[in-house]
Amino acid sequence: MTASPGDDRVEMSGACHCGGVRFHVRLSDGLRAVRRCTCSYCRMRGAVAVSAAVGGVAIDQGEDLLAEYRFNTGTARHYFCSRCGIYTHHQRRSNTSQYGINVACLEGVSPFDFAEVPVNDGVEHPADNNGRSRLAGVLRFFPSA
Repeated sequence: MTASPGDDRVEMSGACHCGGVRFHVRLSDGLRAVRRCTCSYCRMRGAVAVSAAVGGVAIDQGEDLLAEYRFNTGTARHYFCSRCGIYTHHQRRSNTSQYGINVACLEGVSPFDFAEVPVNDGVEHPADNNGRSRLAGVLRFFPSA
């Protein structure tokens, strides 16, 4: 089953590329909250993310393989597998009670399942802009026949 933006699935399993890190997640709004960001880190890693509450992620295997990266203000905590390097999730700077989950790590989901992905302005981050968030644009995918 492929995903779609209206997908109501909330409970999902996921893993990094090598399978060393495995997790279970309860998504806050299914796959409807799909997004990208223009901050320097998100722009370079190119991931599409969805949301889960901090208590909504359980690492089932490989917690010892997870490495953490912080930059700039050090508020956001980005987690990746230290063996294969794949970003699995991050604790958001704009809402530290939420995680962003890499949709490419979720079973049965691909970033290319979404025809349109809203892109948030992370350069003018809400935490630096009096809480105002701005849509920077929309990323569109048109599959070839």
